[in-house]
Amino acid sequence: MLLSLVPVSLLPAGAARADVVIGVAVPRSGAYVAVGEQVLRGVQAAARDANAKGGLDGQTIVLDVQDDACDSNKAVAVANHYAAQGVRLVVGHVCSNASLAASEVYAANGTLMITAASVAAKLTDRGLPTIFRVCGRDDDQVKLSATILAERFREKKIAILNDLTPGSRNLAAATKENLNRIGINEALATAFASSDADDAALADRLKEAGIAVAYYGGDAREMGRLVRIAAERGYRPQWFGTSAIATQEFATIAGPASNGVLMTFYLDPRRKPEAAAVVAAFKAEGVEPEGSTIYGYAALQALVAAGNFAHSQDSKRLAATLHAERFDLVLGSVGFDAKGDVTAQGYVLYVWNDGTFAYAK
Repeated sequence: MLLSLVPVSLLPAGAARADVVIGVAVPRSGAYVAVGEQVLRGVQAAARDANAKGGLDGQTIVLDVQDDACDSNKAVAVANHYAAQGVRLVVGHVCSNASLAASEVYAANGTLMITAASVAAKLTDRGLPTIFRVCGRDDDQVKLSATILAERFREKKIAILNDLTPGSRNLAAATKENLNRIGINEALATAFASSDADDAALADRLKEAGIAVAYYGGDAREMGRLVRIAAERGYRPQWFGTSAIATQEFATIAGPASNGVLMTFYLDPRRKPEAAAVVAAFKAEGVEPEGSTIYGYAALQALVAAGNFAHSQDSKRLAATLHAERFDLVLGSVGFDAKGDVTAQGYVLYVWNDGTFAYAK
């Protein structure tokens, strides 16, 4: 889907391609639609704002939006689509498994990929020169999670849960490893198939085992359902989630049981003065730029800043520029290290209350 940003519209059949096409690969189907919509909303706003100021290297930005459903095979198909279309600048993907799979295609074609939400350390640890992220790394996230569990709940029975999906399984394993390294052993570590029946059975099992703190790396939909079902069955432990639940969808599904749920997530850029104007613009449109919205904005903004600095649309020149320079983005003044990781502040602890999340004390 090609979207022109002045104004946003579908290009008519047979129309000439715009000056510079940027791919946007996000899940528009599947479990992570809410996060995909956040990223897309941010990217669209950033492109609109950039075009109002002259675009990228003086040329109008058009977005080619593709749905990867957070599926590795579909992500590769999307990457091949961009390669065939000559698209060499991509914002995406959202899920780490999708980014890992697609990045191999991008690296082979010299395509610059910058993700707003993929946290897998392996994505940038491979040192692929055209792969970047503006979000945090999962190894930093699990270290923080383990530290919080150790410092706040050392005397409590802790369970570490995963739902067999790659992201959930990896987060659970790494959190367990870091917690054990600190010298604390969990009371229970288990995987389960997420469904109403299995969630109910798991809640009963946790309650019977006396689990006081339950860490779960599931997505907003799955964790919301588990938290709600557990509460309906009279079980209300201290739930502890990850950046995967940083969306209103979690609170909507969990209902009042979402109150008090802890979560690790990137620094909330809505509080940064550099993002104030962008946040105000979203709110004026009746949109709360929650979760990964501002990170989507920052990803596109970084591409534009690099292109305007280098006076180029060439993906390899823009990649070299991102590695070498610092830019004033909605995340503040940031650069990218040799791996492609952003230098912005990483994860912090949040708590959910009354349908929204704020910094935990």
